[in-house]
Amino acid sequence: MAGEVYHRGLGGPQGIIAHSVVCLPQLEMAHFPEDRLALLYRVSQAFNSSLELEAVLDAVMDEVIAATRAERGFIMLRDDDGQLTPRTARGLDQRDIAAPAFQVSRGIVERVAQEGRPLLTSDAQSDSWLRNRASVMALGLRAILCVPLALKDKRIGVVYVDNRLHAGIFTPADLELLTAIAASAAAAIENARLYQVAVEKGRLERELQVAREVQASLLPRAVPRLPGWDIAAHWQPAREVAGDYYDFIPGPDGALGLVIADVTDKGMPAALFMATTRTTLRASLNPAALGAAPLTEALAQANRLICADSVNSMFVTLIYVRLPTAGDLVCVNAGHNPALVYHPAADRFEMFWRTGLPLGVQPEARFDQHVFALDPGDLLLLYTDGLPDALDPAGQEFGLERVRALLRQHAARPAGEIVRALAEAVAAHAGEAALFDDITLLLARRPAAGRADG
Repeated sequence: MAGEVYHRGLGGPQGIIAHSVVCLPQLEMAHFPEDRLALLYRVSQAFNSSLELEAVLDAVMDEVIAATRAERGFIMLRDDDGQLTPRTARGLDQRDIAAPAFQVSRGIVERVAQEGRPLLTSDAQSDSWLRNRASVMALGLRAILCVPLALKDKRIGVVYVDNRLHAGIFTPADLELLTAIAASAAAAIENARLYQVAVEKGRLERELQVAREVQASLLPRAVPRLPGWDIAAHWQPAREVAGDYYDFIPGPDGALGLVIADVTDKGMPAALFMATTRTTLRASLNPAALGAAPLTEALAQANRLICADSVNSMFVTLIYVRLPTAGDLVCVNAGHNPALVYHPAADRFEMFWRTGLPLGVQPEARFDQHVFALDPGDLLLLYTDGLPDALDPAGQEFGLERVRALLRQHAARPAGEIVRALAEAVAAHAGEAALFDDITLLLARRPAAGRADG
């Protein structure tokens, strides 16, 4: 009677099953003998003694091997893509599980996971479903037990054990016991998973908070005063730290450099890369280091230094505009959004597009510059893409047309009020929609004749 087993369901013995592979419906808790009830209680305590997922999996595997007298076994859980992935094993390792000869066990695992029913074979060598598979002979499999790990209708994985030495070592009572153990294990594993998710969420939240603090610490404490100019800034961080920053760097002959930048990453890496970029720019663009060198050469030097320090292919888009105490402005745009200039007297807009690659992309990149003038009453707006790209609940972008309309409407007001009007308009546009990117603005205005808004 090799390969034959007894199947005992809720109503008692059901007779001999003349087939060594038995797929059972989900079992409720059977009336276990006292020693097995004590075992289940001890197993449940072991499973719930830790909230660390790996520790729980190891405890489950150890108890299953001990309870079933199996030679070896493993647990597989579904990953985020729904694929079954080995998480712990006894008597074999990852190379064994990945080997072609192991596909028989893979086939059983996938069958149990798909159908959600436990499976028992008392002698794989004589089973009609398995004996024609070369892997059965190669592995010398005798007895196999495999049960699903499930919570209600959610199948999270499987527990598999086998024995190559003894046929008939697993019985229907072992299958019932393993099914009960698996039910307790599934709850413990899911609890550990949820705990792991909560811990990771807390860690990420702490990291984001630190990144926000780093980012905020790099921003200027106040807007400097420059004769002949009215300047205002606005920085609104998104839920995730996205790497925007702005800065004011003193230039030669009393000039003031406006910098606005956007690091192409999020979280702590963006904040740290932003800190490196800020330090490098301040070192390269300060008057003592700059000397008589052209502004474009100073940016090229900063780019080489940033390329040397860049990790994970991070780079930064940046725009730099030098405001003079008298004379023309100079603009260098390293892959950033165009600078927007409004001339109210002529009701005309200008946009100064990029003059080079973002910093950190190509060490030998070269940069060009725009030279332009602002008359009294004219406005210069620098911004990150969080401004035009801000979405309303319907997914519509704020857009540059709205920006132009607001500049036209508020052009005669002080710079601080114009920036506030832009920020309030974006907030009204977004409504309940969360900002997915930082919004950073720098606005410089030549006060009209007879006014001293700055």
